[in-house]
Amino acid sequence: MRRVVVASSGVALLGAFGAAFAAERAPASAASSEPWIQPPVADWPTNGGNLYNQRYSPLARISRDNVAKLKGVWETRLRGSGLGLQYSGEAQPIVYDGVAYVSTGADDVFAVSIDSGEILWQYTANLDPNLTSVCCGWANRGVAVGRDRVFVGRLDGRLVALDRATGRPVWDVQAERWQDNFSITSAPLYYDGKVITGFAGGDRGTRGRVKAYAASDGKLLWTFYTIPGPGELGADSWPASNDAWKYGGGSVWQTPAVDPELGLVYFSTGNPGPDYNGAFRAGDNLYTASIVAIDAATGRYRWHFQQVHHDLWDYDATNPVVLMDLRADGKTRKALAEVGKTGWAYILDRATGVPIVGVDERAVPQLAAQATAATQPFPRGEPVVPQFVEIAPEGYELVNDGRIFTPFTEGSPALANPGIWGGANWPPSSYDPVQQTLFVCASSVVGQYTGGGDPKFEAPAPGQRYLGGVTAVTRLPRMGIFAALDPTTNTLRWRFQWPEQCLSGSLATGGGLVFVGRNDGRLTALDSASGKPLWEFQTGAGMHAAASTFERAGKQYVLAYAGGNALIGSARGDRLWLFGLDGTLPPGQPGMPARRPAD
Repeated sequence: MRRVVVASSGVALLGAFGAAFAAERAPASAASSEPWIQPPVADWPTNGGNLYNQRYSPLARISRDNVAKLKGVWETRLRGSGLGLQYSGEAQPIVYDGVAYVSTGADDVFAVSIDSGEILWQYTANLDPNLTSVCCGWANRGVAVGRDRVFVGRLDGRLVALDRATGRPVWDVQAERWQDNFSITSAPLYYDGKVITGFAGGDRGTRGRVKAYAASDGKLLWTFYTIPGPGELGADSWPASNDAWKYGGGSVWQTPAVDPELGLVYFSTGNPGPDYNGAFRAGDNLYTASIVAIDAATGRYRWHFQQVHHDLWDYDATNPVVLMDLRADGKTRKALAEVGKTGWAYILDRATGVPIVGVDERAVPQLAAQATAATQPFPRGEPVVPQFVEIAPEGYELVNDGRIFTPFTEGSPALANPGIWGGANWPPSSYDPVQQTLFVCASSVVGQYTGGGDPKFEAPAPGQRYLGGVTAVTRLPRMGIFAALDPTTNTLRWRFQWPEQCLSGSLATGGGLVFVGRNDGRLTALDSASGKPLWEFQTGAGMHAAASTFERAGKQYVLAYAGGNALIGSARGDRLWLFGLDGTLPPGQPGMPARRPAD
């Protein structure tokens, strides 16, 4: 196993909060982080619910027995923000001190009263409509809160701190330039007085990075590059004969997780660039398609685990890393899990990066023109999605049964399952620490690949895609898969297939429920022990963002943002719904699907 381990924007102020804010509860050390490590109850204070990214709450007032009675308490329309065809609504709402904070695909941020649904303030990003750095739909996956501020990353590469009471900008830094092909799609992480964010842009030939800024004034504190430069650890996984590393990809699409006790930040990375031409980037191409741990205080490398060596198939690791303390054989292990586009879950010791459930390096088919890796990591256990093509689609010839890691080149196209739309993508997984079950939204989509094999190095052109080949889907159905995985064995507890792709994050609760959205606008609740559907509610727009839950005045509520998705073509919306057992609002009408605009 090849793995290295070492010790101006506009603000509309439209209301007032009333009562003063509660004392600051954000973490500054392992001890003071404890409330943010535990699964949330009164609030939903981080993008992942807690610093472990578990998206789980022990709340059980809404349960298997009564979830069928769940109705809308209020519905708030976010003033048409993010309704254009280019936008995707992917932001999981934050709930803090009686206020919800949600961002739209236009990078606008809204503060909404939990008690009334009233919009308290609105921050308007006023994005340049001519941005050329955006990939895969204009999306924002949420905000962070800390002290008296709200933090948002923008598609134009800016990182902004807003006053939590008014929404007015406190500081605004150009973290990276969109003219240099960078963007920010993920929710920032607030931890220990820092705002930590990754950057997208690997599909346009950027060198991936994660940065930390001082929450007080936006000063840059450290930078970690996901592609090592000459003389740095891992640089020998890139050719010394060209500058491929300068444009090597390794984007970070999601919010990192944190272990305050170990002092480590964890994230996973995207594919190398160019996506489909491996000929002039021979080597494993670290630290792409990897799980990486760095020191939270300094940004220094601690360890990595690469899921795909010399990736040719766009098998980037976009699903957020989830931390967990696994109980097995009378022992508790500090673990993490990340589910890749490969369809496998990678379950590691989070102190060392060593697999807890074994991973075997196996020989794979070779193609010299693409400088293919001799072996690839195969986790033991069960993949979430199929990894071969059972029957060739009409008009296509199967090579290697269309299995994962089947190579291709210009003039010799190949089918592979999963393709770039398959496996687990950005929609975050959730984890029930009581049941020890990881819930995964994934898809089974066969991809066709062609191109690559050109050994001549070329730097990317400004504002252009940096692909080196072409991928497409076949006429085979694109199926969704929602699955429950036992991370102690990396085997399936249950799994169900949907007639459409799964493109929604999930929320698990102590009431024996897992909430997950559907492309047609339904928010659904499943029995977490069996996967049996127990409740559904039509929100009126594609339901792609993970829902949040919290308790207020002795009652449990569920909050969900329905905004649609440009990639999937689901109905766009600007709807923020609050659900409760005391709700009276009935389901809405389904929205109209909208075509996907060209990137």
